[in-house]
Amino acid sequence: MVFRFRNPEKMAMVEPERALAGRDAEMPVPPTHFVLGHELRGPYPEGLETAMFALGCFWGAERVFWQLPGVYTTAVGYAAGFTPNPTYEEVCSGRTGHTEAVLVVFDPSEISYDDLLRTFWEGHDPTQGMRQGNDVGTQYRSGIYTYSDEQRDAAESSRTMFQERLSAAGHGEITTEILPAPEFYFAEDYHQQYLAKNPGGYCGLGGTGVSCPIGVSGV
Repeated sequence: MVFRFRNPEKMAMVEPERALAGRDAEMPVPPTHFVLGHELRGPYPEGLETAMFALGCFWGAERVFWQLPGVYTTAVGYAAGFTPNPTYEEVCSGRTGHTEAVLVVFDPSEISYDDLLRTFWEGHDPTQGMRQGNDVGTQYRSGIYTYSDEQRDAAESSRTMFQERLSAAGHGEITTEILPAPEFYFAEDYHQQYLAKNPGGYCGLGGTGVSCPIGVSGV
């Protein structure tokens, strides 16, 4: 049985010097994506690009992205923290500083980075700080982790546009962090494509109902 960790005390980032030590060994993962059949860890074919997002529980977040046409593979893992190669239990303790993140490898000739950003913004509530719905803690904070200046500029522009729409709809300020892509630590085998393996499994993902205008013709 898999238990969800929701600890309301884990609302502040751990200080780096107090983070768990972690380990050198990488987490073993399956060689291929359970749904898409492509390699999970890489190397990936030439011409593909990589994106990384955090939008709450990574089970539902990963499913949102693997369903998009043009996405080659996805994986769940831990990012933007301090502990190397953490375990799920360590991340949920609030003592690693990581988000639950989704790695997305995509073909830019079939789907644009703007399309991924729109999916990201509409797929969760980016105004909630260190939580997403009933999932509470620093690992559930919202984040976009960029692999190029172009991705950073697109992410920041989309945040500005979406904030205007959110404010008009009565929502608060976006708390999403936008950072250069940190090390992505693959999560345990059973987390990868979890909702495809467990169709009735938990998914706490939910958006605001506000449409993001990025990539829409005429905007």
